[in-house]
Amino acid sequence: MDPQKLAALRARYPNDRPDEIRDPDFRRAAEAAFNTKGRRPLPYAGVSTFLDMPYRPDGDLAGLDVALIGVPMDLAVTNRNGSRLGPRAVRAIERIGPYHHALRVTPKAELAIADVGDVPFRSRYSLPESIADIEAFFTQVAAAGVKPIAIGGDHSISYPILRALGRQRPVGMVHIDAHCDTSGPAEGSRFHHGGPFRQAVLDGVLDPERCIQIGIRGSAELLYEFSYESGMTVIHAEEVDAMGLPAVIARAREVVGGGPFYITFDVDGLDPAFTPGTGTPEVGGLTPREAQAILRGLRGLDVIGGDVVEVAPQHDSNTVTAQIGAMMAFEILSLMALVGK
Repeated sequence: MDPQKLAALRARYPNDRPDEIRDPDFRRAAEAAFNTKGRRPLPYAGVSTFLDMPYRPDGDLAGLDVALIGVPMDLAVTNRNGSRLGPRAVRAIERIGPYHHALRVTPKAELAIADVGDVPFRSRYSLPESIADIEAFFTQVAAAGVKPIAIGGDHSISYPILRALGRQRPVGMVHIDAHCDTSGPAEGSRFHHGGPFRQAVLDGVLDPERCIQIGIRGSAELLYEFSYESGMTVIHAEEVDAMGLPAVIARAREVVGGGPFYITFDVDGLDPAFTPGTGTPEVGGLTPREAQAILRGLRGLDVIGGDVVEVAPQHDSNTVTAQIGAMMAFEILSLMALVGK
């Protein structure tokens, strides 16, 4: 090694501290990660929160830009249940962030963010009451001017959240999933995880022409005529390969345009090789890296909220599904820090 180069490095890094960082982006990340003594908190100690964010019990929204919210409800599943335990599993995941290396952003340094706990439910048995409870909670969040990221729970939770966020004007949506979730009422119930977006469109809170659904596949296709009839853009999993990721991203940006939109991420949008811990797995799905690339391609657009749903940890043999759920929540959070940038 060049002695002069070695001497210059020794002069530049004399203290050998892990937080001795000069790059401005890296420095902001280090300030969020290290304490005043140059140490990071133990990732396996303390009380678990979403993405290791500060905990605000009882839904305290004061001064927040973004609220991370647990929605532990799975009364609307059609196959395997257990996603009521999804928020707890995702909270237990450590070492996500604080720096997003691809987007070069530290959300915690840009925004006031907290885990505000779970939606308080009146009854663990009543699906209609639970749907109403979710809408009431997220209406308070929207009224406070706070952007929500919800961790479910089954996919029916997106419907009352969209009712809260789309109350003033219908919003667009980027939807990654194996299923379109636009089927009609089933067995006497209009609330189920296979139909939240049909109901949201019919309620006038979701603009179907500004909705794109990516990763769709499987035998339930026959139930999703509403997606096509209403004007939603549907990209099947195999079409992602044929189009290529740049074209998928370009189409997503074109569909949602410059207006406000919501991101909803069902972990079964990925192949069950990556997300086995879910209620309705479908072979032939996206990879985590493909999903990350699609989300990252939305940089700068006006994302006003999002959710990650259908993490069912009892089917998750090695926590990989919860890991992916936490990472996708961090992707959405990072996009919120980059709106307009």
